Amino acid sequence: MKPEIHPNYQEINVACACGASFKTRSTMGEDLHVEICSECHPFFTGKQKLVDTAGRVDRFNRRYARGAQAAK
Repeated sequence: MKPEIHPNYQEINVACACGASFKTRSTMGEDLHVEICSECHPFFTGKQKLVDTAGRVDRFNRRYARGAQAAK
């Protein structure tokens, strides 16, 4: 490797919105704030957050049901 062409690789603190924080190494050089991490992400925790999509599905079905009736 050539000297003095690579960025400074240093330890930073990553803080999540859930309150968890951990240390990692990065060339960014400053602390990082993330909204979701492995401690609060549903894939890693096994908990599913319910998202209210029923209204959107009903709206979709109503919109395209009218088009199907008009085509008949």
